[in-house]
Amino acid sequence: MSYNCHHLLSPLPSSHSPPPTSRTPPKPTSQPPSWVDALRSRTRSNHFREAISTYIEMTVSGIRSDHFAFPTALKAAAGLRDLDTGEQIHAVAVKFGYGKCGRIGDAHKVFDRITDRDQVSWNSYIAALCRFEMWEQALEEFRAIRMEDMELPSSFTMVSVALACSNLGVIHGFRLGKQLHWYSLRMGDQKTFTNNALMAMYAKLGRIDESRAVFESSVDRDIVSWNTMISLFSQSDRFSEALALFRFMVLEGVELDSVTIASVPPACSHLERLHFGKEIHAYVLRNSGLIENSFMGSALVDMYCNCHDVESGWRVFDRNSGRQIELWNAMISGYTRNGFVEKALILFIEMIEVAGLLPSTTAMASVMPACVQCEAFSSKESIHGYVVKLDFEENRYIQNALMDMYSMTGKIDISVNIFDSVVTGYILSGRHSDALVLLHEMQRVENNKTRRKNHDDEDENGGFYKPNSITLMTFLPGCAALAALAKGKEIHAYTIRNALALDVTVGSALVDMYAKSGCLNLSRRVFDEMPTRNAITWNVLIMAYGMHGKGEEALGLFKKWKQNLMKLHLLLYLQHAVILG
Repeated sequence: MSYNCHHLLSPLPSSHSPPPTSRTPPKPTSQPPSWVDALRSRTRSNHFREAISTYIEMTVSGIRSDHFAFPTALKAAAGLRDLDTGEQIHAVAVKFGYGKCGRIGDAHKVFDRITDRDQVSWNSYIAALCRFEMWEQALEEFRAIRMEDMELPSSFTMVSVALACSNLGVIHGFRLGKQLHWYSLRMGDQKTFTNNALMAMYAKLGRIDESRAVFESSVDRDIVSWNTMISLFSQSDRFSEALALFRFMVLEGVELDSVTIASVPPACSHLERLHFGKEIHAYVLRNSGLIENSFMGSALVDMYCNCHDVESGWRVFDRNSGRQIELWNAMISGYTRNGFVEKALILFIEMIEVAGLLPSTTAMASVMPACVQCEAFSSKESIHGYVVKLDFEENRYIQNALMDMYSMTGKIDISVNIFDSVVTGYILSGRHSDALVLLHEMQRVENNKTRRKNHDDEDENGGFYKPNSITLMTFLPGCAALAALAKGKEIHAYTIRNALALDVTVGSALVDMYAKSGCLNLSRRVFDEMPTRNAITWNVLIMAYGMHGKGEEALGLFKKWKQNLMKLHLLLYLQHAVILG
């Protein structure tokens, strides 16, 4: 049954004003009961129809609902399974600004004033914390629920907490996410909603097998479950598994949507199964609602271009009337990858001048190699100025494209300067993962150039991205911060092979990296092998011993440092005396 809520848009006073006495005489208390008290009392008693009637009476009386009234009224609508009424209440809440906008401080004050907190209020507060990306506090509030005398957390709570875990890093987030998963199993929460959230959490943390285990254990899978798993396989380069799961989905009779279809062409292109991709294209053409989808069109264009069938890719692009930026990006990138650099540049200009679209970072990163390779485009460095004008210079893909551009034009110094400044910026801003990704990219470029040199017998100074002591010293704190010991050891081996380990700044950074990664013995070994040590080297090792609870060793090392300093001062004094005769 739906209720007439067309009066709910009335503004005005507070929902804590007392209900009108003409309908129900007030009880003889020191304070008159509020509308919200009556609303919550009836909702807690599962008298949902009476609760909705109270809410409507409150609104008709000119009383404006607030953060207390809306969640309770929505819970009553949910109890009646009355979607129409729930949607109307939601619309009013959004109209009056009680949706996703606002300040978290206000939400905290409102939550703090609730004396009798129920599941709805907890869910709303934790969801608000997640919207403001306050992940740690969201988890603290989830723990606090167990201290309250209330029913077990709902699937809505689990979804918010899973989102928080997925944003706390691959190590800490995964540990907490596993605990959340175990908790849901212990509580018997096997709802599709919860399982989808757990799958998305594991996917974001890069745990594909855990996500797959949740999927396979799910009894009631919906389209979101299938899409999440297929997309995850495809994005993780496990293309055969993506296609196998897609086939199984079709056999199960699950209705496909645009998200499902858009996840399949990348797998087809990487596995070079163009015939399968054409079957997907035919399915799209038979379902007219899919072909105009920009993401669907860009996936097909990308597939054809990756399979070197640029003409078919162009036909998909040309027949799409509602071209969004994603479709332009796919076609420009396809032209560039297949060597049609002039066509890529012409299409890029057409996108800006004719379609009136501003280029995205993807479009810029795609067109920059075309600028370098196209002989007709003489002012190649002007594209760097355009990047700065668009404020794209902080984007990782743009930075990689700029480094490649300057390297290909023989301006290695500028390329290296860009690289060093980017790495330093990442480390100083705490973006250690991005710094290590850039190191991988640097190694990839160097390996490619090594293969090209061996093949073409180039000159030895053919433009290698060779990390120097400053570059390596900058990377090592990232390894320590991410507990990436394996990558730290790789860098250490590189310093030994290239005679950089004897540099005092590199050695100090290695000592610090091993200490912070929990390998105190390796840290001391590097220290002992250093021919020259400075104050930073001594400080790093002394702090490492203290950090590992070895106070006596730290004190002994400090005394040894003082003795070395005294010997150094005496040596300097004698040298000075000899000079003066």
